[in-house]
Amino acid sequence: MADAQDRNLPASERKIRKAREDGQVARSRDLAHLAIVGGGGAVLVAFAPQLAEAMRKLLGTGLRFDAKMLAQPDVLTHRLAELTWAWLLILMPIGAVGIGLALASGIAAGGWNFTMKPLMPNFGKLNPLSGIGRMFSSEQFTQVGKACFLALLLGGIGAFYLKLHFGDFHDALTMPLPAALQQTANALLGGLLLLVLALVVFAVIDVPLQRFLVLKRLKMSHQEMKQEYKDAEGNVEVKAKVKARMREMAKKRMLAAVPKADLVVMNPTHYAVALKYEDGSMSAPRVVAKGADLLAMRIRDLAKEHKVPVLQLAPLARALYANTEVDQEVPARLFQAVAQVLAYVYQLRAALAGKGAMPRDLPPIVVPADMDPANKPAAAEDPDG
Repeated sequence: MADAQDRNLPASERKIRKAREDGQVARSRDLAHLAIVGGGGAVLVAFAPQLAEAMRKLLGTGLRFDAKMLAQPDVLTHRLAELTWAWLLILMPIGAVGIGLALASGIAAGGWNFTMKPLMPNFGKLNPLSGIGRMFSSEQFTQVGKACFLALLLGGIGAFYLKLHFGDFHDALTMPLPAALQQTANALLGGLLLLVLALVVFAVIDVPLQRFLVLKRLKMSHQEMKQEYKDAEGNVEVKAKVKARMREMAKKRMLAAVPKADLVVMNPTHYAVALKYEDGSMSAPRVVAKGADLLAMRIRDLAKEHKVPVLQLAPLARALYANTEVDQEVPARLFQAVAQVLAYVYQLRAALAGKGAMPRDLPPIVVPADMDPANKPAAAEDPDG
């Protein structure tokens, strides 16, 4: 009960969509009654001459006998079969129109929705306690009260109309059959119009009422809303573990690339960036690993272990760390600085291999000031100060 009282939040689109999949859509019986009675009546009135002629022929055929036909022992059986098929040919189109009108009214009230789930067995509905609860719910009382009021109103309209036109029906008994049928049909048509007007009023009220009741039944509590968000977005803890696992795998792949790097540029205590350049396959040097703090120390140790040169160039290390990502080429504005460092490393390797002279000390590396995070822009002076 407390949970039902807490359901004061409107249903989400996801819950409404799931409810439609389960067959929970707005359906108006009054709109269906209006469609069948009003639409069916309109069809009968529109094709009244054709129907009257067909009925006249069937009646004439059914009442026509002669001595030759009566001499046949199974004449009544054959005549009954012929009349039955003839009546079916008349009634089947009318029935098809009624089915079409019923389907159209359902689509107009709640839209097209095809699902087999309502036909699946649900043993929970066999629970008498839950059944009693549904019987005495406010929604059920509303539906029963509306149905009783509609029945009383239609019955009252019909009785009042018959009382006013009792003379017309009485006079029809003294008329020839065609005239009697015409007068009776006209009298019934007037009554049908009154009933249709009453059904129009009820349908105008019932269609939005059914939509309101469906949305009210689907209202959600704060806990249900949170659970739906978790189901839609995924459990936060699980997602955090997945992200941590992905970061760990990326870290392992990145560290595996350090031994193949050409050099590592470091800020002595904070940043380390490993660079690699392959002439012919790369258009520019590429960052194969980078890290800060403990990860930077790990990159440095791994580089020294595999004899990869490690250079202490704080401004360049900070600029590369701040402006590049792993497996990304060095920005064009840092080409000159990186090229100077690579040239120095290549000369150093050649000298150590006995293929050249030992290079001089590395000249000062110039890094654009705006690419070094250590160069914070100075605060603008107050013009009034």
